[in-house]
Amino acid sequence: MKTIVTIALNPAIDKSASVAHVMAERKLYCQAPRFEPGGGGVNVARAIKKLGGESLLLYPAGGLTGTRLQELLDEENLNHQAFTIEGMNRESLVILEESTGQQYRFVMPGPQLVKKEWESFIQALKCMEPAPDYVVASGSLPPGVPPDFYAQVARVAKERGAKVLIDVSGEALGAALQEGVFLIKPNIREFRELVGGEVKEESQIKIAARKVVQSGQCEVVVISLGAAGALVVSDKLAEHILSPTVPIISKVGAGDSMVAGIVLSLARGNPLRESVLFGVASGTAAVMTAGSELCRRDDTERLYADIISEDESKV
Repeated sequence: MKTIVTIALNPAIDKSASVAHVMAERKLYCQAPRFEPGGGGVNVARAIKKLGGESLLLYPAGGLTGTRLQELLDEENLNHQAFTIEGMNRESLVILEESTGQQYRFVMPGPQLVKKEWESFIQALKCMEPAPDYVVASGSLPPGVPPDFYAQVARVAKERGAKVLIDVSGEALGAALQEGVFLIKPNIREFRELVGGEVKEESQIKIAARKVVQSGQCEVVVISLGAAGALVVSDKLAEHILSPTVPIISKVGAGDSMVAGIVLSLARGNPLRESVLFGVASGTAAVMTAGSELCRRDDTERLYADIISEDESKV
């Protein structure tokens, strides 16, 4: 199998718990918390592992939370490389209100990174042996990191022959596209912000995505649509892939699981469409788990088989 490197510049320790009711000005006595490593690129690496694959996770670690983050990654047997920073890694909190089933997500800002700290990731890619086949850059940028960081990652990765998958939004996504990447995976809101237009109907979204591909900014656009599945657009493909109907427990990590499924399937040598189908199955499996647990392999493979079966029945 081809090799995968995932980059998480703003990882976190995710705490999740539940409480009967969320009320202002009251002490809220929660159930026992769950602690998991989190953040965009971290969750992609975790999901790849859960799906039976391997990747190398690159991330910054600092302070007591940085030490705990490394311990949590070790507990999951992830292949990871930490870059020491002066700041302290962030924590995030997810609270489930048991009475309503609603989820409250509190996302903290990351630590301030100085130039030499974020540049160490670029240097690591330049020197890595063997060079990776796929590089996944995912998640928000912490303070101090320039918006073109992912563009710099893409430039170095492409020079080394790697295909780059980007799952970011806003200015960082725009800068990466100016450099040119293999695949982007925005959600529908992020895609509308990217193209800067009132694209509402599916036909309009496909046309806008095809324009992004034809401009040479990327080869593939995969737009996640939540429960509606995903739109995949390339120079040869424009298709809405529906996801199976499942009970939704938590949406945390669904997008990261989708990216993990796509890149792992590609690394296994599967074609693009089949890989996106597996990504949709992975993202769908993630919403069936509590907190930030991500997708489970058995759920993903069962859902993937369902998608393939439904797909073949249309032929």
